[in-house]
Amino acid sequence: MQTLTLANIYELQGLKTEALEIYKDILKQDPNNADAKIAIRRLSGIRRKFLGVNQEMKEFFVSMDQSVEYNEFERWLLKLWN
Repeated sequence: MQTLTLANIYELQGLKTEALEIYKDILKQDPNNADAKIAIRRLSGIRRKFLGVNQEMKEFFVSMDQSVEYNEFERWLLKLWN
């Protein structure tokens, strides 16, 4: 029997392909199953695209490794809130 619980167990064990197939089967049986929809998006790599992302600051954030850089990023964030 294919259930959300079984799919969750597979997912936790790293068997993502198997879990994804179960989630898809569940969604076929119950097209309104929100848990299955969320899991399919998560496992399929479907992500919401955020418009207006400052790519320069995103790259800076991803690559920062020194406290000076963290402080600079923090100042930039604070400017956004003011």
